[in-house]
Amino acid sequence: MNQWQRLSTIDQFTAHLRAGLLSGHWTGTMPGEHRLAEEFAINRKTVKAALRMLENEGLLVNRGRGAQRKIVLPEDHAPPLLRVALLVFEAVDRGVDYILELRHQLETAGHLPFYPERTLLDLGMDVGRVARFVRRTEADAWVVQAGSRGVLEWFSAQETPAFALLGIHRGLPIAGAVPDKAPVFAEVTRRLLALGHTRVSFLCRSQLRLPQPGRVASAFLSTLEAAGIATGTFNLPDWEENKEGFEHILDSLFGHTPPTALILDEPFLYHAAVHFLMKRGLRVPEDVSLICTDADPGFAWCNPSISHIRWDYRPVVRRIVRWADNVAHGKEDRRQTRTKAEFVEGGTVGGKLIDEL
Repeated sequence: MNQWQRLSTIDQFTAHLRAGLLSGHWTGTMPGEHRLAEEFAINRKTVKAALRMLENEGLLVNRGRGAQRKIVLPEDHAPPLLRVALLVFEAVDRGVDYILELRHQLETAGHLPFYPERTLLDLGMDVGRVARFVRRTEADAWVVQAGSRGVLEWFSAQETPAFALLGIHRGLPIAGAVPDKAPVFAEVTRRLLALGHTRVSFLCRSQLRLPQPGRVASAFLSTLEAAGIATGTFNLPDWEENKEGFEHILDSLFGHTPPTALILDEPFLYHAAVHFLMKRGLRVPEDVSLICTDADPGFAWCNPSISHIRWDYRPVVRRIVRWADNVAHGKEDRRQTRTKAEFVEGGTVGGKLIDEL
């Protein structure tokens, strides 16, 4: 058991607030007890005790009832280089490996990464709502994960620097990094065709297919077309991006002439598809072959092994940290990079097909 785990809840929360103060997350005055309790979903008595400890340390000055505590930092304290807002697609993305590593490496480099209150999903990927939210959020730079073309176009036109992590940003004047999945998608599609799959559907997020298919979706469709298969909404369906919408599109696909292979964008969609198939009594890969577009630590526990696309996120993290360092030192940096990806074929792809389900 490490030292952090032995600390009381009050000590842990005090340490968290202390780190926020020293990193510049709050400046001038400290938010009130009620607001902090709501923001961190923690007991107000714990908040009050933590604030009192910080007063005793001299980091906060209590100015009396009804007034916010004044923040007083040591004279030799060095402020962070940049306050970097990590605008993720949805809240669950804050826990994925590469986002956690990115936050750690930015902190190590002397920056202050933080998660804004809203995600792109909360904002409906609406450019107007995103713009209003960004303007009222204090940040020196933004990292935007999986933004739509429209959202990234807006960020690219702003004075505040932004970095496009994933998303369709090619050709925009914005720094960016993305795994180069297009060649791998062509390889995956050719592999499925070689196994006899002619009814293949790719279920992906709207930013990969709207307003028109991006590089990944285009590579998938063009490979099918090169094999003489007419493509359409069966291959790249439009669906409402929630639990009900996902189940509805699967019901629709498997209602008449079902796909014999599914490519699922992101692990959580892969797992949801597996549950859907189980309810229908369909087997993987005997009835339906499955491929996930990303790796997931949980795949190591699965039998049969999961077919997926793998990419090394470490070069992407390093690229973003270099970009933040450049921005902090007044250097313009809009370079876009692509990281090699590879197909890992597992036991969820097979060649035994059936004509009717």
